[in-house]
Amino acid sequence: MNVTTPQIGTVPGRYWHHLEDGRIQCDVCPRFCKLKDGQRGLCFVRAREGDQVVLTTWGRSSGFCIDPIEKKPLNHFLPGTPILSFGTAGCNLTCKFCQNYEISKAREMDRLGSLATPEMIARTAKEYGCSAVAFTYNDPVIFLEYAVDVAQACREMGIRTVAVTAGYIGEKAREEFFRHMDAANVDLKGFTEDFYHKLCSAHLADVLETLKYLKHETGVWFELTNLVIPGENDSDAEFDEMTSWVQRELGPDVPMHFTAFHPDWKMMDHPRTPPATLIRAREIAMKNGIRYAYVGNVHDKAGSSTFCHHCGQILIGRDWYQLSDWNLDAHGACTHCGTHCAGVFQPRPGTWGPKRQPVRLVAPSAGSAPAS
Repeated sequence: MNVTTPQIGTVPGRYWHHLEDGRIQCDVCPRFCKLKDGQRGLCFVRAREGDQVVLTTWGRSSGFCIDPIEKKPLNHFLPGTPILSFGTAGCNLTCKFCQNYEISKAREMDRLGSLATPEMIARTAKEYGCSAVAFTYNDPVIFLEYAVDVAQACREMGIRTVAVTAGYIGEKAREEFFRHMDAANVDLKGFTEDFYHKLCSAHLADVLETLKYLKHETGVWFELTNLVIPGENDSDAEFDEMTSWVQRELGPDVPMHFTAFHPDWKMMDHPRTPPATLIRAREIAMKNGIRYAYVGNVHDKAGSSTFCHHCGQILIGRDWYQLSDWNLDAHGACTHCGTHCAGVFQPRPGTWGPKRQPVRLVAPSAGSAPAS
């Protein structure tokens, strides 16, 4: 589809095939929903209409906001810069601990109040001086065609794109999807099949395949987030197994974020994550050779800052989303010992800070530029 297409709403999907029993199988994600005419997949936004699968949310958003890029979280991709963030509705997982459930579990399309063509999004990002556009709040895998069209429009204007995703995507679909992304944060939600099956209705192996694909088959910069839930995925043994796998299969330079859980949606009976648990996870990761391990959703400057893995100097100081120290040279190397820091850096950090600015996109009149 051309990114200038003005159509809003339903567009043909690209990843599906017919089954012998007359149903159509959606191949966007490993759930492989098998649909009769009029049925929707678990994500709710992909549906069978007649003889094809369609995406029903092209050009429609649940809202836009300019965030610090560290909120995605990305600590090694254009630090300190603003990023235009948006999502749609629905999700292809069923995480009982979802912290964006009003959007990701939505079954009401009236939540999608913002008309947003790819060109409107790209131009708005440009006008506000954003470094990138983030597909977030719900998983962009389920609105793949829309995300790709937005990414193409952004690339034409020199704006980068970031996918915040669980990485639960089919083999063919992921090739196209990640070909258009510059960076990603992937939720590695746990490291047991039991966790994924019981709490997410998914499979760990499919996520691990996506991570290996990102590392070995693409140039996408990516970081990992592990939401640590007391009693579910917070054992030392699981931290050890997870971080050992990451170091072995993805290498020591993939940043890992261990973030605090707060009770939400269907897991209100679980307590908040103690900061000590996150600190322990970070220590285990570093012991296993992960060079850049962070804690999140808690106040911990040391655990949120970037240090040179060779000499130990602080490279990027962070207090929540506020940057302080900056000891990288123009080439992304430590100013003390010259060791390269993995990531995508500008010669100077951005100055956006912790601000969060809602943005309303307004459809342009004929011949005019989009307003915000």
